[in-house]
Amino acid sequence: MPHLRQVRQKPPLPGLLGNMLKHRLLFGTLMSLFFVGVVILDAWLDGSLTACGTDDKPVQATVLCILIALLTVAGMVEMSKLAAKKGVTVFTSFAAISSILFATTWYWRQFAAVAPGIYLFCVSAFVLWGLFFIQYLRFGASGVLSNCGANYFSIIYLGLLSGFVIALRIDFGVWPLLMFVFVVKGADIGAYTAGKLFGRHRFSPVISPGKTWEGMAGAIIAAGAVAVCFAGAFDIMSMRMAVIFGPVFAVIGQLGDLAESMLKRDAEQKDSTSAIPGFGGILDVVDSPLAAASFAYLFFVFAAR
Repeated sequence: MPHLRQVRQKPPLPGLLGNMLKHRLLFGTLMSLFFVGVVILDAWLDGSLTACGTDDKPVQATVLCILIALLTVAGMVEMSKLAAKKGVTVFTSFAAISSILFATTWYWRQFAAVAPGIYLFCVSAFVLWGLFFIQYLRFGASGVLSNCGANYFSIIYLGLLSGFVIALRIDFGVWPLLMFVFVVKGADIGAYTAGKLFGRHRFSPVISPGKTWEGMAGAIIAAGAVAVCFAGAFDIMSMRMAVIFGPVFAVIGQLGDLAESMLKRDAEQKDSTSAIPGFGGILDVVDSPLAAASFAYLFFVFAAR
């Protein structure tokens, strides 16, 4: 009888893992291939692709610096839009240039024997006074703390933190950098996949309701597998250190994602933009590597010996 006919419900995830996950896997793969291509091309041009070091040019990572600079500018545009939602003005052009100066700290060190600390102290001071000057010209004494504070935070977040990505490349080489990036982004994919398939228990419902403990477990497993593969294939570190590296940076990367979620939550935005299907905006893509890069640099300095 017609009234007894059962209507079959569509599964919550169309296909195998759902459209959102398919987009994330597709565009994540494309972005990963692009990043690998840029890093390999960069290393081939400056001679640092091989381990012997005989062909190394005195200036390294030029192409990577250009890519980081472009991402920094795009990220600053998104940051200014988030700040505008709170009635705060980011001086986008000045902030983007300042971020690039921070991000390229290790690059300029190759041209002059200036310690990174001295360079950063000088840039920090001049950027601060530049912000005061622009604030005075545009708004006078209105919104000094909020505007200058938001600008300086944005510059440090995008500029200083991304500088450690370039530092990893120059001080430790191509393969440690790629290992770091793939471990962190592998954790992102593992967290998203496990969270969608098995997520039940939320670990930060106020800041990011979609994050679950099951997703964190997926991040740790995926990152650990990637770390072990890189360590074995490229002799970057011992297997024992790789087993530590993967889970530790899975957690740090997820906390970095959570930190960026705080910014979006404060601005009442789900994503920084909708430019990249399955991800959101540039900030949504780079949040975990930004958070983890400084820790990775310290790890390679002190632990991965």
